Amino acid sequence: MSELTLLLLRIGFLVLMWAFVFAVVYSLRADLFGVKVRRMPEPQAAAVPVAAAAGAAAASAPTAAVPAAAAAPVKGGKATTATVSRIIITSGPKTGLELPLGTEPLTIGRSSESGLVIRDDYTSSHHARLLLWGEQWMIQDLDSTNGTWHDGIRVTTPVPIAVGAPIKVGATTFELRK
Repeated sequence: MSELTLLLLRIGFLVLMWAFVFAVVYSLRADLFGVKVRRMPEPQAAAVPVAAAAGAAAASAPTAAVPAAAAAPVKGGKATTATVSRIIITSGPKTGLELPLGTEPLTIGRSSESGLVIRDDYTSSHHARLLLWGEQWMIQDLDSTNGTWHDGIRVTTPVPIAVGAPIKVGATTFELRK
């Protein structure tokens, strides 16, 4: 083999090694700090507070008694679980936070890409997911290190969520309420 061939092989190997080092550093950075994503406001999220405000205004009127189902938006003529459900954080760093649930799955984790971001040492980047299956909300653990707990039982497969039952993700506990 000529010296020129050996030199080109050495340079190629060096370039390949540096590419590997940069790929590892990029992966670690993305895992530690997350990927910056600009989120656009969802039209569904904007409609929920308006409906809630209309329901609150109607309920505060002394002569009008509006049932809760009438204040909720309807889909196909019947109120679905997704239109009247919300998550309330009962313990943890964001205690008291209330999030309305639409029909889209909600990812819970430490990553900035998650719908509900929980920043603590016991929560994985992509820890759990809430998803609507028919008319029932389900909780699914996304292979987290410390697990997801529903009503004191560790979640291993997608499990239906009981309304008012505590769900624990890391150091945060929340409940699904209607």
